[in-house]
Amino acid sequence: MRIDAVRYRIVDHAVRSGAVALLGLLPLSAFAATDGGPDPATLSLSLWWGLPFAAMLLSIALMPLVAGRAWHHHQGKIAAGWAALFLVPFAASFGVQATWNAALHTLLHEYLPFVILLTALYTVSGGIAVRGNLHGSPGQNTVLLAIGTVLASIMGTTGAAMLMVRPVLRANDARRHNAHVLVFFIFLVANAGGALTPLGDPPLFLGFLKGVDFFWTLRHLLAPTVLLCVLLLGMFYALDRWFWSKETERKRVDPTPDSPLGILGAWNVLWLIVIVAAVLHSGIWKPGVTVQILGQSLDLQNLTRDAVLVLVALLSLATTPRQARHENAFTWGPMIEVGKLFLGIFLTIIPVIAILRAGSGGALAGLVKLTSDAQGQPIAVAYFWLTGALSSFLDNAPTYLVFFNLAGGDAAQLMAHVTTLMAISAGAVFMGAVTYIGNAPNFMVKAIAEHRGVRMPSFFGYMGWSFAILMPCFLILTWVFFR
Repeated sequence: MRIDAVRYRIVDHAVRSGAVALLGLLPLSAFAATDGGPDPATLSLSLWWGLPFAAMLLSIALMPLVAGRAWHHHQGKIAAGWAALFLVPFAASFGVQATWNAALHTLLHEYLPFVILLTALYTVSGGIAVRGNLHGSPGQNTVLLAIGTVLASIMGTTGAAMLMVRPVLRANDARRHNAHVLVFFIFLVANAGGALTPLGDPPLFLGFLKGVDFFWTLRHLLAPTVLLCVLLLGMFYALDRWFWSKETERKRVDPTPDSPLGILGAWNVLWLIVIVAAVLHSGIWKPGVTVQILGQSLDLQNLTRDAVLVLVALLSLATTPRQARHENAFTWGPMIEVGKLFLGIFLTIIPVIAILRAGSGGALAGLVKLTSDAQGQPIAVAYFWLTGALSSFLDNAPTYLVFFNLAGGDAAQLMAHVTTLMAISAGAVFMGAVTYIGNAPNFMVKAIAEHRGVRMPSFFGYMGWSFAILMPCFLILTWVFFR
């Protein structure tokens, strides 16, 4: 395949977000206490340990621009190299057993569940071919984005993004200027739309597991979510109308001319429901049974969930007409690269999460102290921006938990102090859209769009869009809800 057709750089800082997110498969701790070596979460680590993670992110951001061919052919080796740059010195400093325990815990509790869930969602949504085509006019595009935004809180940001991205691409394949449509798609469908239920984004699911009422987010995040989404949809419509007026080739033949809408592979809607039910069930069913695998204690409900997800993916492949995947131009390229890059991200982020969890006793103590005033009362605006800033580059699920615990860690108390929990939740979910690595679906949308020939912004180009569009919106949210 040509290089420009397979640039699937799909990373998510600690990325396990989106639908992962959506469904909260991440454990409640970055590390588990283990035998045979010190618990990495209890170690006093300096910021130097975060260099491999920073290098991993810079590789994702810069190498496709300065060494695209090398990056495409060797990104797995590069990710493995940065992971080794953390693991080998860590083993020399704290012992092979402690390093093995930390890495194995990350792989079994976080990486594999994430990849399994993402693969299941990718496989199932890739088997739903929404047939027919629209003009891709400003009005129709705005409606498509609005539909995807609503679906994100029902089926998760990854599920909604994978379902809606192909119809959006087909609707705009005759447009000369269409990258902005996908940028706003990421803002809305892959991020902001998942803020209303614990199924929408992983931080909210983890809050649900910690005791936050299932409908708390709907009651208290509805207003900021609606405000943000209305602002974004309004800006999108105005910008899309401007681009539409500038089109000089609108009359050329549309590669996918207008035709009635329909669905091929409808069985996959059932499999999507099963995925949502399986993940939700794993957060509710607590049999108290654990299974020992390579010295790691894995909860039975999580193993059951992962087995169901694997089975659903296989059933989707068996029951989906080949024509459906053909019409979606379905390939395994994005998932293969997700597996490579996420492995490097998950391993190199281990010390970064440990530093954050150390709170006021860690290397980022000065940052943590900004969340409280002189009387020790929480500062909502600080929680919103700090949770959001770290969620933009780290994993928003553990970042959410860090600040959740910093604010007291008692769900009942935090639900009573509405503004603080609102700030933590909104910051974690909304600001995942700031970078391509802020949430799992972001890079998946980018990869699929590029595979279809859309010239998406570079890593820093996308940040230019997000800073110009999102930051004013976040300032408005701050003034209305968190000051």
